[in-house]
Amino acid sequence: MSEQSRITRMRGYRWDAVDLKEYKTEGSHFRDITRQTLMGEREDQQALAFLTRYFEVQPGGYSTLERHEHAHAVIILRGEGEVILNDRVERVAAHDCVYIAPWSWHQFHATGEQPLGFLCMVNRERDRPQLPAEEDLERLRASPAVAKRLRG
Repeated sequence: MSEQSRITRMRGYRWDAVDLKEYKTEGSHFRDITRQTLMGEREDQQALAFLTRYFEVQPGGYSTLERHEHAHAVIILRGEGEVILNDRVERVAAHDCVYIAPWSWHQFHATGEQPLGFLCMVNRERDRPQLPAEEDLERLRASPAVAKRLRG
């Protein structure tokens, strides 16, 4: 049996030999965000039932407002921001842990002067994200905090 265990080193919030990719390749419902898949994507890591990804949102940027059937585990590594979790907006900072339950609307915003960087762990097998329909946006905007953030 060949040895496949390994260490991937980080330098400046970039990991050696891990491609830096666009967050998504189409759409205009996100801004200034990149991702690196750190574990679970490589052929020699197929034993993992999950993917560990690092997302970095530049100041003023944000991820897509979306929901899915699968849950997420998110750990903030650096920066400050806000996350929409259904009908509320919560502040997040380095070392905060965020559990995103199935079918929860969520969106991360970088609000500080530094990038908002976070690890996101998801099941390898998962459903595709759903974007909000107009009626979903109306319900979300019923919360003043969410409405204020969605204007940005």
